[in-house]
Amino acid sequence: MRPTTRHKRPLGDISVLYIAVMARAIRAEGKDPTDLLERFGLDEQSLGAPEARISIPRFMRMGQAAITLTSNPAFGLTMGQLSRPVDAGLAGLAAQSAPTAGEAINTLVHYALLTSRNSRGAPWTANGGREAHFYSIKPYNVFNFFVVDSVLAAWTQFLKIITGRDRVIERVAIEYPSQGQDEVFEEWFGCPVRFGTEGNSLRLAPGITEIPSLQSQGAMFEKLSRECQRELARIRAGWSTGDRVKDLLPPLLQGDTPTLAAMAEKLGVAPWTLQRQLAEENTGFRELMDETRRELAVEYIRETRTSLSEIAWLLGFANPAAFHKAWRRWFETSPGEHRKQYLAEQVAKGIR
Repeated sequence: MRPTTRHKRPLGDISVLYIAVMARAIRAEGKDPTDLLERFGLDEQSLGAPEARISIPRFMRMGQAAITLTSNPAFGLTMGQLSRPVDAGLAGLAAQSAPTAGEAINTLVHYALLTSRNSRGAPWTANGGREAHFYSIKPYNVFNFFVVDSVLAAWTQFLKIITGRDRVIERVAIEYPSQGQDEVFEEWFGCPVRFGTEGNSLRLAPGITEIPSLQSQGAMFEKLSRECQRELARIRAGWSTGDRVKDLLPPLLQGDTPTLAAMAEKLGVAPWTLQRQLAEENTGFRELMDETRRELAVEYIRETRTSLSEIAWLLGFANPAAFHKAWRRWFETSPGEHRKQYLAEQVAKGIR
């Protein structure tokens, strides 16, 4: 029995708007992105469909391919440098028209789900909008360093555009360990950059949040914000209680087995209410957890180079042996065997 592909991508997905930025950055590095796009089943025409999305793991692999093509390990910074508010879709247009830089970055982050979804959670702002935080897939490897770089750099570039200032960030924190590019990053961001931290974040320079946006337009901000809210509601409207549970499960699984009570608290309902709602949908919390683990396991095995022991931890299994046992129950093979066969198929297709 072979793993099947679920319509929703368990590790998250991202708009092709960001692939268009990647192609632009490749050209800026003096290379042609055509072959790279074709290798991943894309072309220039497909990049003009804002509703189209690709999985985050595929985006990660494309980024690594772009780094290889351009020979620039800090390629994510180039992407950030060339990002425009419109590249964040409706959220970017709403954000740039906000009254102040603080409201602008809050808007950009708050509506990030309109163009990207991450299994670890949504980005958020803190300290009155002075800090912007971003999740990425863990554990880190060569495939997902650039995702963090490109997001933090794009947020920084956005602030530079709407304020007209070069120094908008006071401090940058990056979760993955230093890759020997510290000076390059500090020069680009114009502030200290710490690697190996507990999370990814930007801290805005003092006074930046209060600066009026150069592109502020009150009426358009209200109109576009309402559009963003309606679109966000539309995305979530079709979610059942089970969908909401599965959306929240991935980060809770890491190194643990979440309980029904913990999930109910996340959803803001009583445990018995959650149990009843799931029963009405002919499912249960344990079934949803097993389904989520199975779907995530397929994504991790196929789309990342994460070790089997790390995958076991990410899925909340007590040990690698428990993960192996679950995989055999799901697919009647071993995870290692499936990864080997899948990668061979991808090489044969010229994708890897």
